[in-house]
Amino acid sequence: MMEEPAHDDGVRPLLRKFDQRLTELIHAVYPDEQQRPGYARLAREISAATGGSISGTYLWELATGKKRNITLEQLDVLAQFFGVPPEYFLNEEVSQRVQAQLALATALRDAKVRSLAMRASGLSPASLDSLLTIVNETRKVQNLPEVEPQGGGRRRRSRRGDDGQAVEDALLPENEER
Repeated sequence: MMEEPAHDDGVRPLLRKFDQRLTELIHAVYPDEQQRPGYARLAREISAATGGSISGTYLWELATGKKRNITLEQLDVLAQFFGVPPEYFLNEEVSQRVQAQLALATALRDAKVRSLAMRASGLSPASLDSLLTIVNETRKVQNLPEVEPQGGGRRRRSRRGDDGQAVEDALLPENEER
């Protein structure tokens, strides 16, 4: 991962990406641009759901980066409404973890993706590896970006199976051994 260059734009590092993260949450909750509420309606929805207070204008200013002076109370209200920890807005590691979860949730909205996942459940690790290879190659053919593995997996070195045959690298969860 590349480090961000130091900016001398007068914006504190903790707040530099706040607007981007807020906008990503809005787009994740309201993926259909035609159905996405305006900031005034969204502010009313946030207030109704959380009991907190935030104006549509102020929400727009936060989402566009025009304002960056959010209070802890407003931060908590936004986090509560969007179902993320408050640290999501301020911590790169937490933000990346939540973004991975949002990407998964967004993908699972598609009925065909859910169907594919459900049908893959119960297949052997070797069969799942084969399916992943097919999907990855199909993404390349369609010029789609690579998708990072979910779940913090790691690569395992090749080894010999019980029958003496070489077993290819597999992606394992951090705490799992074969």
